[in-house]
Amino acid sequence: MAGPPTVLVVEDEGKLRETYELWLDGEYDVLTAPDWERALELVDDGVDVVLLDRLMPGGSGSEVLAELRDRGVGAKYAMVTAVEPDLDIVEMGFDAYLTKPVDREGLTEAIESLLAQAEYSDTLDEYTSLVEKRETLLSRGDEAGIRDSEEFQRLQTQIDELDARLDQSVTTDDDTTGFAATLRAIDAEQGEGS
Repeated sequence: MAGPPTVLVVEDEGKLRETYELWLDGEYDVLTAPDWERALELVDDGVDVVLLDRLMPGGSGSEVLAELRDRGVGAKYAMVTAVEPDLDIVEMGFDAYLTKPVDREGLTEAIESLLAQAEYSDTLDEYTSLVEKRETLLSRGDEAGIRDSEEFQRLQTQIDELDARLDQSVTTDDDTTGFAATLRAIDAEQGEGS
């Protein structure tokens, strides 16, 4: 990610929108939208995190979220709302849910968590892609000296480096730890079977 991450704040209350912008300015490139129409105009693949008010005139945050997901916008999404969560959130595609009032620390922690999720996801995607390439090569057997080739060694080094990065990014989230550990166990089993 070049430069500071970009955060889009979609909030119909002007003072609250300005407050969020003041809190976030300096650490992030901040875009603001007072309604869903402007949000849809502003968002593109350069936006890393979208903070959505759930209730807005003319369209709800969940409708905006569904539209952005349909468009394939790869940002992380947080609902920032006064609406207490209920079972209706099960079908919503957000990544975080913050109930107002939100303080500066809570808002920035949520954004940093979302950015870390995105980084972890990208690293995990790259890791699984490289492991798949390695396993495809190894499935041919070693008749061509694949394991000793410079290309294969470079591939294995990349896998090892990404594995270390994944280890570093896994903190106290037990689900993530379990998921990463499961992936490594599968990788180790495939390596033993080759």
